[in-house]
Amino acid sequence: MSQAAPVHGRSKNLVLAAMIFAVAMTFIDQTIVSIAVPEIQTKLGLSATGVQWAVNAYLLALASLFAFGGRLADTLGHRKMVTVGVIIFAGASALCGATPAGSLAEAWLITFRALQGLGGAIMFPAALAIVVQTYEVRERGKALATFFGISGALTAIGPIMGGFLTQWTWRAIFWVNLPVAAVAVLLIALSKPVTDFRPAKMDYRGLALITGGIVLGVFGFQQAPLWGWGNPAIGLCIAAGVVLLIVFYRVQRVTDSPLIDMAIFRNRTFLVENMVLGVAMLVFVPLFLFSSEYAQISLGKQAKDAGVFLLYFFIGFAVATQIGGRMLDRIGAKRPVTMGCVLAAVGFFLWAQKVTTLDFGKQQWFIVLAGAGMGLMLSPASTDAVNQAGRFSYGEATGITQTIRNYAASLGLAVLGTTLVSRMRGNVANQLVAQHVPRALADKEAASLAQMQNSGSSGGTSGNGAPDLSKIPHFYQVAFAQSTQTIFYIMAGIMAVAALIALVGLKWGVAPVPEGEAAAGAGPDAGPTQGAAEAAA
Repeated sequence: MSQAAPVHGRSKNLVLAAMIFAVAMTFIDQTIVSIAVPEIQTKLGLSATGVQWAVNAYLLALASLFAFGGRLADTLGHRKMVTVGVIIFAGASALCGATPAGSLAEAWLITFRALQGLGGAIMFPAALAIVVQTYEVRERGKALATFFGISGALTAIGPIMGGFLTQWTWRAIFWVNLPVAAVAVLLIALSKPVTDFRPAKMDYRGLALITGGIVLGVFGFQQAPLWGWGNPAIGLCIAAGVVLLIVFYRVQRVTDSPLIDMAIFRNRTFLVENMVLGVAMLVFVPLFLFSSEYAQISLGKQAKDAGVFLLYFFIGFAVATQIGGRMLDRIGAKRPVTMGCVLAAVGFFLWAQKVTTLDFGKQQWFIVLAGAGMGLMLSPASTDAVNQAGRFSYGEATGITQTIRNYAASLGLAVLGTTLVSRMRGNVANQLVAQHVPRALADKEAASLAQMQNSGSSGGTSGNGAPDLSKIPHFYQVAFAQSTQTIFYIMAGIMAVAALIALVGLKWGVAPVPEGEAAAGAGPDAGPTQGAAEAAA
């Protein structure tokens, strides 16, 4: 076990830069791959199922192994685990880019996409724990606002970068991670972050239960828009996942060295912040998919230009993240989290009213407003939750919050994706009837068109190649805009619920930190000190 000492400002900033570069790859990969999916499928001859799994394998591994990664970081050392995670992620990226054509291609790509997810799950909790321990409690809001603000912006840059790199070769979307990883490893070596950790045995029984529960549940949610909620396999997968998670909870309560110490949920602030984050993630991740599809289908933009559309969201997000972080440090989390959720709800509501105009100029300021609301709440909620953990459990707390966020995002994609398809059937049929098509024929044609859209709802593209935007009829553009309007109204309602949870559940003022935490970070700034255990790591 090491005893971390406070470090001076320059070293802190170097550590922060190192961790941002480390996690940058995971944020870029959330959106960059979907742009290249049509070309990957064409070049490698993948089946529609295979290309879907090339997207989902990464997401499944990432979501199911976050708790494992957080526990590893707290027991083996955060610097060691973030370095291992970066190397695994970069190595898997290189192998994804080297996928051979032929019969081996599908299995190869899916395997190494899953390995990318493992690397990300090991890397992210360790990186966030390092940032948290590097900064004293009163500075964390500002530091993590920078961390989440830059990382979030990279999510928006992914589609733009993917569009340009794919023009050269689709393999470049994976190889772009290699120089980022090299910089991250170099900065980690230079900054030598020192954190507290406590060796403990791994709870493999708990790991098997939570991994099985998350995989089955997320898989069920991911497949729901494709197979339909009426397919009994969907219900079985989700039900089995829930049962395994219930068993996991009961087992953890009686395990001596559990994967997740369930006592942390007795902390009201931690519990409420995770509830807020879970509800908000029903919106945040699905937004990237639905707004990108809207920009391409209803506004007729190319895929790389659709990424520019999302940059307006992140203009508001990046600015408000900084404001939210500073408010957290000064007055606590309740005001920025509640205000952020309210602003996001208003932004989505006003944005929804303008999407059917098919005029981007009438939407842009409401897009900025929605982004500002999400930015104002996201960083303070995440930071405030992790602050409730003891200094030996930051990785575990991060693993919990990230697991909840990813599970909620999968649920949001499934439910909102199904809603979009349902609304498309009705809206397309109504548009066709307005053009004097008989209702029976209109309903049949609408069902076919909606199902074609449904094939791409979980991965950002159908895998059947990019649509010829010049041939999308105007009635279909309008129908998709009307369906998107419904989705954005639902998103506004979801964020209003998150605001209510924050208003009722959070306490005013700066939340008290765990016993021992204040003492650990209360001393005056000093030069960087390397604890024996972390130095050995």
